[in-house]
Amino acid sequence: MSELPYSPIKIKREIILTAVTQPEALKALLQALAQGEISPDAALEKLKYFAYEPVADFARIDNHRTLRTGFPEVIWGPGKTPDQIRQIFQAMQVNHDCVMATRITPEVYAQLRSHLPDLHYFAQAAICASVDLPEQPHRPGIIGLISAGTADLGVAEEAAVTAQLAGFQVQRFWDVGVAGIHRLLSARAAIAQTHVLIVVAGMEGALPSVVAGMVDCPVVAVPTSIGYGASFNGLAPLLTMLNSCAPGIGVVNIDNGFGAAILAGQILRTATKLKVGDETS
Repeated sequence: MSELPYSPIKIKREIILTAVTQPEALKALLQALAQGEISPDAALEKLKYFAYEPVADFARIDNHRTLRTGFPEVIWGPGKTPDQIRQIFQAMQVNHDCVMATRITPEVYAQLRSHLPDLHYFAQAAICASVDLPEQPHRPGIIGLISAGTADLGVAEEAAVTAQLAGFQVQRFWDVGVAGIHRLLSARAAIAQTHVLIVVAGMEGALPSVVAGMVDCPVVAVPTSIGYGASFNGLAPLLTMLNSCAPGIGVVNIDNGFGAAILAGQILRTATKLKVGDETS
């Protein structure tokens, strides 16, 4: 039997959230369901787009994002005050098993921890979360993380920690850039065991093209802003990756380790759905 993408407990929680935030809309939906005007599946689809939760006058938490997309909303740290981040964090903890914030500086984390003593901080990734990294992954598939140089590790770790908090198994291959390509080739057997690869590189950004020519899985390329003046803060590696002659590469924005991890996760989730469909057809 295939695993449902949602549980009865989760649906009950979502209905309660909707009842609190949008009671009239929920009432109309339930009446339509009771009268047979829509099917239970159609009602669930509508429920996915209902609930949001206001936080003071500056935020609206998207509580149904997991139902719609498979991954919960994540707090973007820059541009928010520590107090705003704290309030959003505390509101999300009520309904989410794992709350995560990206691009959190040590100074902001210190202020957050005074109100949230159980907060975990992953300094190199600049991520804080309500839980520690899981001991065992709960999603199928292995995401491989490859970084060209040590200077790229901040972005690479953002991707790795995001993927781990999302429940995926991660394998790290650090400092294997094309300037010493024997380092990459020495890890070729281990790299071949992964199911999606995230390749992080600055400078000229050639590493994803090399990797994509070696493997039989999707490659998510992440340009970083690491490099001398002519790299234009990551524009040069971005253009290199976009112009790659190696097929099977998808490119995310400069320094976007988080986005790369979610894209890799969605690829693995889609593969799992296709496999389940084959087994049940």
